[in-house]
Amino acid sequence: MRKTAGRLWRWIRMGCAALGAAVLIVTLTPVTSWASARLAGPWNDPQGAILVVLSGSGSDQGMLGESSYWRAFYAALAWREGHWKKIVLLGGGDPPASSAMKTFLEAAGVPGSAIVTETESSSTRESAIRARPLLDSLPGIKVLMTSDYHMYRAAGVFRKAGIEFAPRPIPDALKRAVSWNLRWSVFQDLVIESIKITYYRLHGWI
Repeated sequence: MRKTAGRLWRWIRMGCAALGAAVLIVTLTPVTSWASARLAGPWNDPQGAILVVLSGSGSDQGMLGESSYWRAFYAALAWREGHWKKIVLLGGGDPPASSAMKTFLEAAGVPGSAIVTETESSSTRESAIRARPLLDSLPGIKVLMTSDYHMYRAAGVFRKAGIEFAPRPIPDALKRAVSWNLRWSVFQDLVIESIKITYYRLHGWI
């Protein structure tokens, strides 16, 4: 009995030590910034005619979640460049995150007639599948916009769906990783995203 209890306490101490080491590494080193940049890919702000924006987190009563907010924010900034013909917003939910993003963009000065929304998809893969016929009907170069840590998986799914596009990541995790007290939340997002990437790879979706 004592041996069992002793082993248990050793495992608990080892687990606490490992967790403490992980917190220190994540908080005090640029590991989250490095990982986010790797997932984002090249930062060259490509130009085009159709800006395709993936929704992220949603929230109650039609308000924007954090990742959806930043994607809509950077989409509004991109629109001010003056050469886009359409912004295509992808993502469902209850209520649809893409609808809340449209409201935000209209408030930021984007004409409602220039915004196309897809409100039924519940995953990145579904967004790509549902976007294919929609984007085929819109002439011009397509540019895909999403959070930096999400771009690797999103780009893989869209390529698998046969959609030609140029990737344009936004600084989501990289922006938060500048503040040491936010790096743990970034690390959690990266862990979840890594699990999703593995899941998508196992199913042949990327």
